[in-house]
Amino acid sequence: MSAKEIKPVMIGKHFDVVVVGAGFGGVYAIHALREKGISVCGFEAGDDVGGTWYWNRYPGARCDIESREYSYSFSEEIQKNWKWSHRYADQPEILAYINYVAETLDLKRDIKFQTRIIDAIFDEKNKIWAISSDKGDKITAQHVIMATGCLSIPKATEFSGTDKFKGKLFHTAYWPKDKVDFKGKKVGIIGTGSSGVQAIPLIAKEAKELYVFQRTPNFVVPAHNRILSDKDREEYQQGYEELRKLEWNSFAGIAGMAPETRLAMDVSKEEREKEFEARWAFGGLVFYGSFPDLLIDPTANEEAAIFARAKIKQRVDDPEIAELLTPKGYPFGTKRICSDTNYFEAFNRDNVHLIDVKKSPIKGIIESGVETETDKYDLDYLILATGFDALTGAVCGINVRGVNNASLKDKWSNGPVTHLGIMTAGFPNMYMTTGPGSPSVLFNMVLQNEYHIDWIIKAIKFIEKNNFKSISTTVEQEKKWTQLVDDIGGQTLFTKSNSWYMGSNVPGKARKILLYLGGWPAYDKICNEVIESNYKDYEFS
Repeated sequence: MSAKEIKPVMIGKHFDVVVVGAGFGGVYAIHALREKGISVCGFEAGDDVGGTWYWNRYPGARCDIESREYSYSFSEEIQKNWKWSHRYADQPEILAYINYVAETLDLKRDIKFQTRIIDAIFDEKNKIWAISSDKGDKITAQHVIMATGCLSIPKATEFSGTDKFKGKLFHTAYWPKDKVDFKGKKVGIIGTGSSGVQAIPLIAKEAKELYVFQRTPNFVVPAHNRILSDKDREEYQQGYEELRKLEWNSFAGIAGMAPETRLAMDVSKEEREKEFEARWAFGGLVFYGSFPDLLIDPTANEEAAIFARAKIKQRVDDPEIAELLTPKGYPFGTKRICSDTNYFEAFNRDNVHLIDVKKSPIKGIIESGVETETDKYDLDYLILATGFDALTGAVCGINVRGVNNASLKDKWSNGPVTHLGIMTAGFPNMYMTTGPGSPSVLFNMVLQNEYHIDWIIKAIKFIEKNNFKSISTTVEQEKKWTQLVDDIGGQTLFTKSNSWYMGSNVPGKARKILLYLGGWPAYDKICNEVIESNYKDYEFS
């Protein structure tokens, strides 16, 4: 049976573990659980593996971490046999990679595709989860792993009238599989976050006219992407062992350039400029590692911001457009830094028009296109690149109910509370990968998914060995952890910005830091201490 065929409805079947999602976390979970002799069934809404990389097919979709680093570390065979074509892989290549892994390890037979989990209800008497899908499946499992992804549910469209638009409407997170032809078309795109930054240069080359509706300009660093030579690939193969050591011992799971250890304001202006220039030339997210106080000290941060703003003005011909594209009013790096290829240069084209919707807000979508407070823009195509309900949107989109039939969505209405970003009190035997309160999106996501799945399996094996039926973190434990996450976050500049890191991009969502910002070595130490203590602060039944 191929992945694209919907498997028969399952009624009454029981598994040790149900895994929700078949992105990098879900795929590894299926493999690792099977290796430990644990029965498992996976569910995925798409018709194949890939998660975020299955849905986000928009032009220019590409990873902002180097290909060799954004890959599984658990299999030397896969590392040896897979050859990356570019320094930064694009969506089709990443999707091909995760399919290669799934097929090499014969994982798809244990995943039911085109099936969305709608209910996960904890049966207190029997200490099992009752799982229901939109296809009519009704099964049980002792454990549930929510590998639902951090950026997998787009936030609700905040503009009225999308149903009235007579042209074609697209969302970058639900892009069609067939190529979209922009030739001769008047195209509008709302949003200049990472998706917009990647898509705009390519659409600009094809479209008759491209109208970019920008509310908040972003700091953008060059990717300096390139095709890998045979020599590059050979060096990758020989260097994997050392690379993984560097990653696992780094602050953010990315080797790249070694981070600077001196404080920004402890060196001369010339030395700061030299460090910034070196990282700008290297490309990608290594700019975060320029100085350790970059996201703590406002003065150091402003030095980086001044440097980045000057780079924009060098790349954009029209000074007025350059000024509109220049970020102001929030600290550098506290919104996700975008990594680009010719983004700013796209605005030097005569067919690209930048619309400042802070000055003239969007009133709504109309039949012919977009209406702002001052103008109307007639469009053939309209693209929404408006972001995600990050970290909590996917899991809260499922009707998850724990002890006393308590709703997870209700519990998190004032912001998520977890222990380690893996478990939350009142929901025994339910786990999350890269969840809120973990390093999550500020660590190498592929490696972190591996790490979380391995941690979860150790917990499952512990309760199995000790003849328990369930494991749960406690309210006290998650309060302490959430307070630690808040306290560390409060020492940084992240809280000074309205971003999806803070949940503040979604109207009505509680504003609080969603990430553990204490760095990977400290996080790893705490996670290991929990295991070494035999989960002494956890509850068992």
